[in-house]
Amino acid sequence: MTIRVVLADDQPLVRTALRLVITDVADIDVVGEAGSGAEAVQLAGTVAPDIVVMDIRMPDVDGIEATRLITSGAGTARVLVLTTFDDDDYVYGALRAGASGFLVKDMGLDDILAAVRVVAAGDALIAPSVTRRLIEEFARRPEPAVPRVIDGITEREREVLTLVGRGRSNTEVAGELFISVATVKTYVTRLLTKLDARDRVQLVIIAHEVGLVGRSR
Repeated sequence: MTIRVVLADDQPLVRTALRLVITDVADIDVVGEAGSGAEAVQLAGTVAPDIVVMDIRMPDVDGIEATRLITSGAGTARVLVLTTFDDDDYVYGALRAGASGFLVKDMGLDDILAAVRVVAAGDALIAPSVTRRLIEEFARRPEPAVPRVIDGITEREREVLTLVGRGRSNTEVAGELFISVATVKTYVTRLLTKLDARDRVQLVIIAHEVGLVGRSR
């Protein structure tokens, strides 16, 4: 199945470069281009893309607000942020707005295409340099005196959420909990539904924000 992509960037040269690369790829198709956040939101609603490749700094509506509008709308488009600016505020803002990935433009084009495929498959991907900073930032934060309680999940689901928050893969979670990978996938799917999370990135954020990660259980 072909992955339908909208390219949202205020620099025409960037959009052209990405479009030319995607033209040579059989499984990805550019179905629209936007030069502003407002145009990206409009296109997401009219051409029904699978992925919106989104820049951060754009006129009218910035990439973070555009991401929030797209992911909270009625469509199913996922947002992959691709930007020159990997400032921490942008990273946290984009992920909390619902982005399924965060990449910087100095990554190779093959890596960007691979990220589009990963996000389209329902997973999440963050540039390695950004991932390291996220982990370091969470590690520096003081532990809450009274951790928030997540209602409606089972003890096993809480264990899975904790390990996902620590960056474990499904295979690693299965090994630590002595269950099958298929069972882990089932638990992750249930957590996405119960916690109203779009993808694994948001599960990681939730696990940190409620204090499941970094505390002995």
